[in-house]
Amino acid sequence: MYIARQPIFEKDLSTFGYELLFRSSPNARGYDGTDANLSTITVLQGLLEAGLGKISDYSHVFVNFTKDMLLSDLVEVIPPEQMVIEILEGTIIDDQLIRRVQYLKSIGYKIALDDFDADLGKYELKDDADIIKFDIRATPLETISSQVAEAHIRKKVLLAEKVETLEEFEQAKEMGFHLLQGYFFSRPNIITRATYKRQYKHTYLRILQELKSPEPSYQKLTEIVETDASLSYRLMKIISHRNQNQLSYSIKRALVQMGIKNFERWINILMLQDLSEDKPDELLKLSLVRSKFAEQLCGASHLHERKIDAAVMALFSTIDAILDDHMENVLTTVPLSPEIKAALLNGDSLLAPIYYTVMCFEKGDLACVEKWTSELNIDTALLNGMYVKAVEWANKVYQ
Repeated sequence: MYIARQPIFEKDLSTFGYELLFRSSPNARGYDGTDANLSTITVLQGLLEAGLGKISDYSHVFVNFTKDMLLSDLVEVIPPEQMVIEILEGTIIDDQLIRRVQYLKSIGYKIALDDFDADLGKYELKDDADIIKFDIRATPLETISSQVAEAHIRKKVLLAEKVETLEEFEQAKEMGFHLLQGYFFSRPNIITRATYKRQYKHTYLRILQELKSPEPSYQKLTEIVETDASLSYRLMKIISHRNQNQLSYSIKRALVQMGIKNFERWINILMLQDLSEDKPDELLKLSLVRSKFAEQLCGASHLHERKIDAAVMALFSTIDAILDDHMENVLTTVPLSPEIKAALLNGDSLLAPIYYTVMCFEKGDLACVEKWTSELNIDTALLNGMYVKAVEWANKVYQ
């Protein structure tokens, strides 16, 4: 069973919830017949076993249901305050289904109509649906103004999915969409090469440059860290936490206890946290999930000795969105290894299969996942457990 998730945002870019992207096997393609029912059953089981909070960060999850699954009792295994029921496009509506939907609403479930392209005024569930989802690739915004107006009259929550650019994001908001979903936040929206937010903060740059030297010096790193009171405090705090509150009495001792590789990863995370302070929380969470997922993938492959490099590579996979510039521009100023830069830019790197596996899994493209895990010789049955661990780790780091 495979579960990935895609965030759903409110207009202020706070995270409203996640749509779960799932398949019953690496070869499953979409929701066709029995596979659709099996996928839904399996994901509900997986949510219960892994813990809903680990997957959803205790926000809403959107789950697709076929007609058969809606009529079953399995819907009710997830509490109504945590799950939005998505009715798949093309579902045949009859009196039995209408009664079932009305019952589910009566006990607190929200109902979403997925990929809606019908006349809402004539649609059988027009009074019972809470959320109307428009796929703006299939039904572009400029073609659905009348449907949007009808939905507003009926006081429905509007969700635009597959929003891929800032312009589409702004247009959807102007039209009155309440929720937005897609990859618009992961692409640059303002092309600028100005100050890059104070050039990544001078302290971070100095640290990263020293870490990339042939033999990083604990003494030099100590001297740099000590120039930043906030950074010094955060380092001592994290070391004390790791050592069960046994305090380190010097910066240098704390660095030695952490080790160069772990210190480098921690600095990268702190830097991204500071750089993304005016960005959606989800963007940094996505970086953290990708980082831990990539590390685990690397550890399970023949590249296991490169797992920290893989983690750093995935961590920086959103740096273009964080800094509002193209990846090739950003990476000219970041002191990362040539191999990491190559993986992020053109795939000409030993780490590229790890990167592509992460990205394909995140999008629910299991055919692509199968291709790259085969190259890495990783059992695809392990991936869902790895992803859940990555989400859980990211939640802890972000606290």
